[in-house]
Amino acid sequence: MSNVEDKVVAVREEVKRHADDIVRFLREIVAIPSMDGQIREVGERIAQEMDKLGFNDIWFDRMGNIVGRIGDGPVKVVYDSHIDTVGIGDPEAWEWDPFEGKVENGILYARGACDEKGSTPGMVYGLAIAKRLGLLEGVTAYYFGNMEEWCDGIAPHAFVEVEGIRPDFVVIGEPTKMQIYRGHKGRVEMKVVAKGRSAHAASNELGDNAIYKLLPVIAGVRDLGPKLGDHPFLGKGKITVTDMKVKTPSINAVPDEATIWIDRRVTFGETKEQAVAEVEALIPPENREKGDVWVEMLFYDEPSYTGFVFPVEKYFPAWALEEEHPLVQAGLRAYELYFGKPTRTGKWNFSTNGIYWMGKAGIPSIGFGPGDEIHAHTVLDQVPLQDVVDSTGVYALLVGLVG
Repeated sequence: MSNVEDKVVAVREEVKRHADDIVRFLREIVAIPSMDGQIREVGERIAQEMDKLGFNDIWFDRMGNIVGRIGDGPVKVVYDSHIDTVGIGDPEAWEWDPFEGKVENGILYARGACDEKGSTPGMVYGLAIAKRLGLLEGVTAYYFGNMEEWCDGIAPHAFVEVEGIRPDFVVIGEPTKMQIYRGHKGRVEMKVVAKGRSAHAASNELGDNAIYKLLPVIAGVRDLGPKLGDHPFLGKGKITVTDMKVKTPSINAVPDEATIWIDRRVTFGETKEQAVAEVEALIPPENREKGDVWVEMLFYDEPSYTGFVFPVEKYFPAWALEEEHPLVQAGLRAYELYFGKPTRTGKWNFSTNGIYWMGKAGIPSIGFGPGDEIHAHTVLDQVPLQDVVDSTGVYALLVGLVG
């Protein structure tokens, strides 16, 4: 057998040897709640596993993300897995404990199993296996367990700008159905604010209802979809009103302020300026002249659980790597080596930290992870356990192909 064949066999044997530990590790981290960016406890559990497996350095960065370094070569690779989750919603909607979860037909059902704790065991064990088998030559690899749910890309942005670690390549562990993903649409988050004048509802003609001023904008957003841009790979841009808030002295008064929030998915060829201008154009001319209805880009400046603040505009660029890019090809090669058959490339429908890694920083990035994004944020949050185990082997081989 060739040296490559020997190493693939050795990786498979190591994955098989650690399969029970990998599954146990996943069960233990999904059992630790980590909603609203509160990731310290689950980060500490992940740190214990990295320490056991011989990572060189393990620390929490200033934002509070858990980082493990392994290897010391000149090429820097980050394995990115967000370890925060959305909440559980209505507890009555779950047929099992969302944290203890359940295993049925080889599938683990639990909050965060799919989005995205399912990639952490494979990444951590995969990097350790790669080191043990000599696959990390020329590479310094980082496991980056971060918070992502409330503002995509903010954790890697701070990792590069504040912590000073800029990788050469990134692998994102969001669910890809065990395919190699190479991009997704971007997003612009904005709000439209309308100001009116309050009056008693019994004399409503004396007031100026702020809600009514937003009706043309709401209808315009509803009808804007077919006019948005399109791209052969990333697909069409999308827009929708996602929330509304009204300020009124009482339910018997005319509201003097109303706000709607808009999620605008942008494809290639669309800019944030264009996205904002499209919504501004929906405001009636008389309101634009008066200045009583306007559009604002959203801004994120909430402190993390450590108190760290990293203000960013809520603009998330679209991004994609070409199929022929060496990192995409390395992902395909790692999969084929481990499984003995090819897989496909694809894209996410939702957004990931790739909006910073590739979209803003231009760092080549791909996605690979177990699970299907259709189960994210649902009471059927799930991941096939065999895929969790097998992803370990792909992660181990992939890091050796980029060095």
